[in-house]
Amino acid sequence: MTGHIRIIAGEWRGRKLQVPDKQGLRPTPSRVREMLFNWLSGSISGSRCLDLFAGSGALGIEAASRGAKQVTLVEKDYQITQGLTQQIHIFDPNIKHINVIAANALTFLKTPTTPFDIVFLDPPFGADLLQPCYTLLENGGWLSDQAYIYIEVERRLKELQLPETWQIIRHKEIGQVAVFLVRSEVLL
Repeated sequence: MTGHIRIIAGEWRGRKLQVPDKQGLRPTPSRVREMLFNWLSGSISGSRCLDLFAGSGALGIEAASRGAKQVTLVEKDYQITQGLTQQIHIFDPNIKHINVIAANALTFLKTPTTPFDIVFLDPPFGADLLQPCYTLLENGGWLSDQAYIYIEVERRLKELQLPETWQIIRHKEIGQVAVFLVRSEVLL
């Protein structure tokens, strides 16, 4: 069984993304995505975005639809990455600014990179992946100066234990999730 979610705004507004029926896959709901992209409204156009634990791809593809210059979707489930690649090709067969990578997020974060302006960090609930991701993002050159990091966690998880150079600038609890928009200060 496959579900659908809609792209909210931008070039692909109203287009549907297929969401495979996979255990643990929980696409960010439309109202949360709308709130997040309102928070980021002046920062998406021309940005480089990294969607770790991409799942349905809703966050990264929404960013691309709204004008992100480069979007990288990282998802460890090969079948899901193949579906994402096919859907993106249907949206635009000549698309070059969205990369779909089948990889474990922590392994991926150990490779060299060019810094990203926005990172979507929505790991599987209960997997204890936040702290390792923070460390790799912070120390591996993944964040541009003044990068935004969106974090989505179980509502019961109240303490994020962020790196010292990260500040929470927005926070909201919606249903069973807590969402945070964090800003990093890269120390040069």
